[in-house]
Amino acid sequence: MISLAGRDILHAWGKFVFTGVGLGLLIGVTLTMAGVYRGMVDDAKVLLDNSGADLWVVQKDTLGPYAEPSSLYDDVYRSILGMPGVARAANITYFTMQVRQDERDVRTMVVGVVPGGTGEPGQPGYLVAGRQITRGHYEAVADVATGFKLSDRIQIRRNQYTIVGLTRRMVSSNGDPMVFIPLRDAQEAQFLKDSAAILQQRRRTQANPAFNRPNVPGLVDAVIASQSTNPYVNAVLVQIKPGNTPEQVAELIRRWKRLQVYTRTQMEEILVGKLIATSAKQIGMFLVILAIVSAAIVAFIIYTLTLGKIREIAVLKLIGTKNRTIAGMILQEAIGLGVIGFMVGKVAATVWAPIFPKHVLLEPGDATRGFVAVLVICVLASVVAIRAALKVDPAEAIGG
Repeated sequence: MISLAGRDILHAWGKFVFTGVGLGLLIGVTLTMAGVYRGMVDDAKVLLDNSGADLWVVQKDTLGPYAEPSSLYDDVYRSILGMPGVARAANITYFTMQVRQDERDVRTMVVGVVPGGTGEPGQPGYLVAGRQITRGHYEAVADVATGFKLSDRIQIRRNQYTIVGLTRRMVSSNGDPMVFIPLRDAQEAQFLKDSAAILQQRRRTQANPAFNRPNVPGLVDAVIASQSTNPYVNAVLVQIKPGNTPEQVAELIRRWKRLQVYTRTQMEEILVGKLIATSAKQIGMFLVILAIVSAAIVAFIIYTLTLGKIREIAVLKLIGTKNRTIAGMILQEAIGLGVIGFMVGKVAATVWAPIFPKHVLLEPGDATRGFVAVLVICVLASVVAIRAALKVDPAEAIGG
């Protein structure tokens, strides 16, 4: 049985190998799609790990700060610091934008953090070069995936920032690299208005009778100044004291501060179950389609090879070869095609994963499940060819 399959493969080895390579590239795409999903989940978990937070305090009735917009007054963290079980609390802002360096734009998540707060939640925990932000304005720490280098000058909205530190694997849930800037700068940049809008707002304020009171000098200037500042943040990141559970502290903050609080488990469910759920469904559909296409390719090539040796099969039947032996030969060819395809696909996926635009995480478990799936597909795809072979009349060997 082995010799029959081996001899037949050697007889048409060119078609067999080229088909295996083509199938392998398709399998490589399938493994890459699975790796993209794993990478998205890994990015979401890395985002939570890098925040250094046990709790996320956000605007009530929102899924912020990652899945939905959230807005809190920036003085809320002071009252949270006084809550039982709270060790640290820090304001933070997140917004995604194109950061410009000379003529190059890089899509990043800009994170506003408190300068000099080493160890505070939200701070980049590991630097590969440089230092943390220590000044209140115009310094930045960037992930190496941005391509920025130390001392580079980048532009965020109207302001120029100097890269003083580089970090690694600080990414958003979408895989965008992070750029950290001082909190006050981030608050200004997130809600920055253009010059025309600012002038119009000033004219409206000056024309408003409620603010034009002769007995209150400087009122208009004070109102304009207040309208130019942004006293909001997206979230407060909280670290709890040892001996307390996240849920206990979260419940106290919910009860007394009337804010939404999420634990690490709840935030992970939001990111994986809601934020990337649609992408997961899309990838799942692609995997199903690719599996069907792979099965069709294997079935077609095995069926074609079988039709090409109808007379040989008739001769085998004429000399008394059992149907089981003939079916086994075809089945071995299908499995051999699947093994070659999987090996090519695994190598291809490993080679192009590092240069793929998205983070691709190839897990051994996915490869094992993929190999089993390929074998099952090949077995099922060989059924059509086996049925065609078993219907061959031995008399065709004499009649041909």
